[in-house]
Amino acid sequence: MKYPIILNNSPNYDERPHGAVVDKIIIHYTGMLTAEDALNKMCDNSPEAKALGRVSAHYMIDEEGKIFALVDERDRAWHAGLSFWQGQININDTSIGIELVNPGHEHGYKPFPRAQMHALAELGQSICKRNPIRPEFVLGHSDIAPGRKVDPGEKFGWRFLARKGVGYWPEAESEDYARAQFYLSSPTALRYALLKFGYNPDVDINVIARSFNMHYGLTDSEEISLETAASLSWLCRKMLKD
Repeated sequence: MKYPIILNNSPNYDERPHGAVVDKIIIHYTGMLTAEDALNKMCDNSPEAKALGRVSAHYMIDEEGKIFALVDERDRAWHAGLSFWQGQININDTSIGIELVNPGHEHGYKPFPRAQMHALAELGQSICKRNPIRPEFVLGHSDIAPGRKVDPGEKFGWRFLARKGVGYWPEAESEDYARAQFYLSSPTALRYALLKFGYNPDVDINVIARSFNMHYGLTDSEEISLETAASLSWLCRKMLKD
């Protein structure tokens, strides 16, 4: 790999359930001021950390593209928390978590640097070769925990990542725009499509819409545009074909 991988073992992991198949990549941001702070937190096994709830991820990528390997992919890292996707809970069981160093919305959210994104693409390609990960299962923390989490946020380069072969970026066609108009005229139809795609039915539709927007609309609005609704149509059609 072009970008260096630095072994920095975290004690915060356990075994995956017997028979669990790794079929998802979950992308996060660290939401902390420095990479060192984030690394320390994900490797913290102190009594205080145990009391608050220990966290980790399989990988962390800093702003210069250095990749820190924290938990073996065969093991379960603790990155997703309470989560849901396409009927499955406990997404930690079947996912690989990647943390990107970024201060996040609370500390001065900013775009993800080019080197960091290229390192992520290279790592993602490698992970997808080793595991049966479908493109629609490359997700953000905000997708599997809408409302509770907003990372990696609206500035994350999902389109870039998909063009590198990791995940989907919709290319809506005329039939999708017709269906998008139907979605926008019918809250019931829009909700059905979002839940069909994978979101948690127990979450308010406006919260889900915001999460979908942050991934496919590159905005944190709760209002879904015609273009983004067409993307939803494309994604649902793609799932049926595949």
